[in-house]
Amino acid sequence: MSSSPSGSTRPVRVGVIGLGAWGKNLLREFSRGIHSVVPIACDALPDARAKAAAQYPGLKVTDDVKQVLSSDVEAIVVSTPPASHFELASAALDHGKDVFVEKPLVLDLEQGGQLVEKARRNGRILMVGHIMEYHPAVEWLKKYIEDGGLGKVYYLYATRVNLGKLRDIENAMWSFAPHDISMISYLLGELPHRVAAVGQSYLRPGIEDVVFLTMWYNEKMMAHVHTSWLDPHKARSLTIVGQKQMAVFSDTDPAQRITIFDKGVDVTMDYNTYAEYLTLRTGEVHIPKVDNAEPLAVECRHFIDRIHDRKPPRSDGNDGLRVLRVLEAAQRSLQSGGTPVEVAFPDEEKKP
Repeated sequence: MSSSPSGSTRPVRVGVIGLGAWGKNLLREFSRGIHSVVPIACDALPDARAKAAAQYPGLKVTDDVKQVLSSDVEAIVVSTPPASHFELASAALDHGKDVFVEKPLVLDLEQGGQLVEKARRNGRILMVGHIMEYHPAVEWLKKYIEDGGLGKVYYLYATRVNLGKLRDIENAMWSFAPHDISMISYLLGELPHRVAAVGQSYLRPGIEDVVFLTMWYNEKMMAHVHTSWLDPHKARSLTIVGQKQMAVFSDTDPAQRITIFDKGVDVTMDYNTYAEYLTLRTGEVHIPKVDNAEPLAVECRHFIDRIHDRKPPRSDGNDGLRVLRVLEAAQRSLQSGGTPVEVAFPDEEKKP
């Protein structure tokens, strides 16, 4: 299968498997017709198929995955429940397709490694839907951190909660935390070396509805992630506390995505006694202007660009494996009542 050179505007033919809550959004983005087109899509539910067929005249909608795999599409998007990701992504790679898989890549680290190796062996693009790595506000924060705006980062905490949607296989951490694990490591340019998690199952035995995850990075940096689908309000936020300044990112407030607080603690020297004093500093609040591009549109275009130029995606298979290693270590901690667990990354995965 040949691909156009980088910069080509030839629409890439994409097949979509899974037309649920998020799959319908992916169908929308890849159907725009400028950079990609979707000639065929698949879902097991008649209602989802009917809605897609009504919204996209000319789209072939089927309940047979094999029809998508054997079609002339160049790439396949997998947006089904995570338990089915491995089988579908593996089959797509076997059919010579480039593959976009929603997060998490899979629910088993060994299976994730098999997918990454198969994509490498077959010369195919494998990309994971870590959408927060493509969010313009996250990009802005990453550059601000790298430029030293916050100073040394001390700690971060993220909240990703709402009421529903309940899962019956993966818990709240596996369902929600991949976003924050990938985002925080992307912002810091580092990977956690230790994790701990505690949670509780209130609605279904063995499926934690709420999980509190803590990650330790180098230089005493810590990150805390609160995930829950049993919460009275929807919140998607990240707070970063730095040596110079502090930042808050809210993904549910389009008018105020990022707020920079010129607050901190300064160390001053009394030259009469040669003693150090800590003084609180409270300065101005700044709301920077951030590109309002839709993260999903940026992410989908990135996938199409990588199909054209054959370069590794930002959130490639190894990125998916890094998140899986953190999740699996956190799951072991969760099952042991919160005992910290070390996380080890092979050399080929160490760059976040």
